[in-house]
Amino acid sequence: MRDSRTSVIGKGLRRRGRLMIQAVSPPRRTLDGVPAPRAAAEPAKPVYVAPRAPRLVESPVFVLSSVRSGSTLLRVLLNSHSRIRAPHEMHLRTVHVQLSRGFTPDAMKALELDRTELEHLLWDRVMHLELTRSGKDVLVDKTPPNTLIWPRLHRCWPDARYILLLRHPGAIIASLTERRKDPDHAEILAEVLNYSERLEEARRTLDAHVVTYEELTAEPERATRALCGYLGVDWEPGMLDYGTKDHGTFRPQLGDWSSTIKSGRIQPARTADATAELPPRLREIATAWGYQSP
Repeated sequence: MRDSRTSVIGKGLRRRGRLMIQAVSPPRRTLDGVPAPRAAAEPAKPVYVAPRAPRLVESPVFVLSSVRSGSTLLRVLLNSHSRIRAPHEMHLRTVHVQLSRGFTPDAMKALELDRTELEHLLWDRVMHLELTRSGKDVLVDKTPPNTLIWPRLHRCWPDARYILLLRHPGAIIASLTERRKDPDHAEILAEVLNYSERLEEARRTLDAHVVTYEELTAEPERATRALCGYLGVDWEPGMLDYGTKDHGTFRPQLGDWSSTIKSGRIQPARTADATAELPPRLREIATAWGYQSP
């Protein structure tokens, strides 16, 4: 009996609650059946773009390359020069500025700054600090993923210089496949194609010095002499003996750390498999770079 009475009371309370909600809720439609006019959308506020501030490092050098293209070898050869500082991969693109309060963007705008330019100033300051500590006067950043954002680097440093380090895409694919555990072939192809597309864009757009990994390993003196000419420094024989210099620790995420680079000697590049078939677009890019199709 008690359960039945409790059930009835509960239903009554729930019904009363629904009626109260309906009483205070706005009607679902106007009484005359005419849809309510939509509020006019507010025009989008123009996005503020800060002017470029002065740079402490006016003309840094960026090595643009795919992963597994010999960029660490190029780095240590350049870093062995008395005037060139080429540190480990700097990964500046992953260093960000956070404007943490609602009024912060307005405060920065009053200083003719925005988030992008603040990041550029920070990147430039890091470069300047590294260059000052080294006592040298030419700074080279060889971070392969910079290749994917080269237009931003060009916007940040209009007077930057670029070294494009190319390698046969087939050899890059083979190196990545050998290096990774449980390699996903489709994923590797997509990665190499992405790097290759950005490199080809840079090659066609920038006034850059182009060198191939195959050339760098087969004729290192000739290749490094040409690089020094581009950078405006005298060639030094000690560049080829990089194993006698201190280049910091070779470790993952900061460049190559294999026994090959740790040997301190320039070793022959592994050539691409002549029987391996590349996807059409990669084959087209390889041909544009001067590599013969199998």
